[in-house]
Amino acid sequence: MAANFFNNKARAAAAAASSSTKQKPTDPREEQLQPWVEKYRPKTLDDVAAQDHTTKVLSRTLNASNLPHMLFYGPPGTGKTSTILALAKSLFGPALYRSRILELNASDERGIGIVREKVKGFARTQLVQPTGLDAEYLSKHPCPPFKIIILDEADSMTQDAQSALRRTMEQYSRITRFCLVCNYVTRIIEPLASRCSKFRFKALDNSAAGTRLGYIAEKEGLNLENGVVDRLITCGEGDLRRSITYMQSAARLVGAHRAAGKKDGDEDSEMTDDNSKIITVRMVEEIAGVIPEDVLDSLTQAIQPKKIGSSYGAVSAVITDIVADGWSAAQLLTQFYRRVVYNDAIPDIQKNKIVTAFSEMDKRLADGADEHLSILDLALQISGILGGS
Repeated sequence: MAANFFNNKARAAAAAASSSTKQKPTDPREEQLQPWVEKYRPKTLDDVAAQDHTTKVLSRTLNASNLPHMLFYGPPGTGKTSTILALAKSLFGPALYRSRILELNASDERGIGIVREKVKGFARTQLVQPTGLDAEYLSKHPCPPFKIIILDEADSMTQDAQSALRRTMEQYSRITRFCLVCNYVTRIIEPLASRCSKFRFKALDNSAAGTRLGYIAEKEGLNLENGVVDRLITCGEGDLRRSITYMQSAARLVGAHRAAGKKDGDEDSEMTDDNSKIITVRMVEEIAGVIPEDVLDSLTQAIQPKKIGSSYGAVSAVITDIVADGWSAAQLLTQFYRRVVYNDAIPDIQKNKIVTAFSEMDKRLADGADEHLSILDLALQISGILGGS
């Protein structure tokens, strides 16, 4: 009698889950308001860009319906979380996804208490065999007899929490698999890392990122100026998520999202000028906070050593204008570093001293020093080095 009750309950839950997924509303306005990072997040392993080695290995494990504990590490925006979520959806499908997957992010409390209570409680829960799933569903989704716990940004977990996790991973490995996602693998304790298969996610190359950005631009009907995709990749610095966010911000700036949502018969759409909706390279640079080249030119000119007198007046005036315009000190540090260090006219001995000055300023900014004084100090140090003092 009890067995029939639980079977019926499980069957009803599975049916409700499948029906809710089938009747999911597809309101175009909701899709329009959705961030493109989530809208175009990879749904399957084949959609993950530029991580061929990782996706190939995971596809084989998907066919075998057996997974080890996994550790995904690499720079942000390279597809770590998207890969494990796509893998989990392929394994369990919409009907069992919620009951078989536990995802914890760094925004959640992740001390030793959470590991002992929430994580351990989910890991020890016995599996309920899926009922009411047809053969077609099972052919698409293997539904293996284990759960998956995803710990996103696991490198932010405390040492005590990671130590407490070791025993849980061993004790319940028969019915639970763990996937640790982090940016810095060195912050994961060695006993925990040795229990996982490591997968390194590399920064996306220009071709893979450009293909994905071009695909999104085509889907959204964006009109891009020549060089916009390359500039998005450069500003994103290998982070595809940041590049997509910049492109969506640019589309909002030119009003492309409104034009896409209008009907053909709208008077407003007939009166709009198509040229005003072109996304330019300068728009992307403004959104990303890139400092214009003429500002860097004026700073480079000001730090040149003077034959007579000090360069303090010229440097101070330029730095005051830069701070008053609200440019980021970190962005200035990055661009000015490339401008000075990669200048072949500067001898290597002077470059060695200049790099030391840049590293000191970077440390000061990270510690919360005053941006105006730090930039002024750096510029004057570089001017003194170039002058031979």
